[in-house]
Amino acid sequence: MASMASSSFFCNLKFHTKPNISSYSLSRIHLCQKKQKQEDNDIPTGQINRRALILRSSELATIGALFNLSGKKPDYLGVQKNPPALALCPATKNCVSTSENVTDLIHYAPPWNYSPESRKNPVSREEAIEELIEVIESTRPDKFTPKIVERKEDYLLVEYQSSILGLVDDVEFWFPPGKGSTVEYRSASRLGNFDFDMNRKRIKALREELEEKGWASQDSI
Repeated sequence: MASMASSSFFCNLKFHTKPNISSYSLSRIHLCQKKQKQEDNDIPTGQINRRALILRSSELATIGALFNLSGKKPDYLGVQKNPPALALCPATKNCVSTSENVTDLIHYAPPWNYSPESRKNPVSREEAIEELIEVIESTRPDKFTPKIVERKEDYLLVEYQSSILGLVDDVEFWFPPGKGSTVEYRSASRLGNFDFDMNRKRIKALREELEEKGWASQDSI
C-alpha cells in the first residue's frame, strides 16, 4: 500500500519552480487519468473507491505538510487601539467581522448579546465566556478542530485547523467594556481568496448553539 500511495502521489502531481524564488509553489495538479483507469480496471469497484479515498487523503495531507498550508498568524489579531475594535476584513471573500459596516454584505456579521432581556437567568461576563468555550469545544460544523490559543478576561482567540490540509482559520471573540453584554467577533481564513462561506457558516452554527443557552443576536446571518 505504501508503494502504491507513493507511486500515485508522484504520478498525480508535478511541481513547478520559478528561478530566484526561495520557496516552491504548487502551480498545477496533473491527473494521470489513462494510467489510473487501466489500473482500476483490474480491481473490484468497492476497492477502487476505498483505495482512491485513502490515496487522495494521503496526498492532500502530504501537500499540506510540504507547503505549510497553515499559513502565518496575522500580526494584527487582537483588539485594535484606535478605535478599540477587532480588525476589519481584507478584501478577500473569506472573512466575517462585526467591525465591518452593516452595508458590507460580504464581510459584516452582527454582534451577539449573552444576556438579552429575553434571557430568564442573566449571566456575568465570566460565566458567558465559559458558555462560549463550551460551545466552541463541542461544535464543529466544518470538521475543523478548534484550539484556544489565547484567553484574557474579555478576549478569546481560537485557531480552527482542518484535519487533512492543515488550513487554519483565526476566530476572535471580544467582550468590549462599556457595551453591556455585547460580544463582537471576527472569523477569517489565513490563506486563499474565498471560503465557500465556511467562516460565516461556522459563526452561524456557534450562534445557534449559544441561543440554546439564552444568547441572542442583533440579527440573523
